[in-house]
Amino acid sequence: MSTAEAPRTLTASPVLELQLDCRSEAVGPARHLATAFLEQLEPAVEKDAREAVILVVSELVTNAVRHAGGRACSLRLRAGPESVVVDVHDSSPALPRPRTPDVTGEGGGFGWSMVCRIATVVKIDRESAGKTVTAIIPRLGHGSS
Repeated sequence: MSTAEAPRTLTASPVLELQLDCRSEAVGPARHLATAFLEQLEPAVEKDAREAVILVVSELVTNAVRHAGGRACSLRLRAGPESVVVDVHDSSPALPRPRTPDVTGEGGGFGWSMVCRIATVVKIDRESAGKTVTAIIPRLGHGSS
């Protein structure tokens, strides 16, 4: 019988699921809980990738809050060996669309294009009760942790 240690690998796919009040006050707690979720993963998610996931969570939840009109929204994070999957569901049937950014800082327009640049995969699933936006971010960032 060998006494060698097994390599550190992710043996399960941890999941965080949150039902959110679809109000602006939900964005901060969503970021905080996503950060806590990422910090407990083994092996660790690289710093650049953690920051990317937090930014994507922030932008997608903000978009859901802004465009779902106060109705239900939810966040789900799934961690696999190679990536972290961010799913944000809201009850609005309207699809995200790129907008000309408002450089005065009052009207937004930066979030959707940032999500599309950061994630390796972005998809939108229309459902009878709204839509789910999914973004996949590699666990390995562009730099070292």
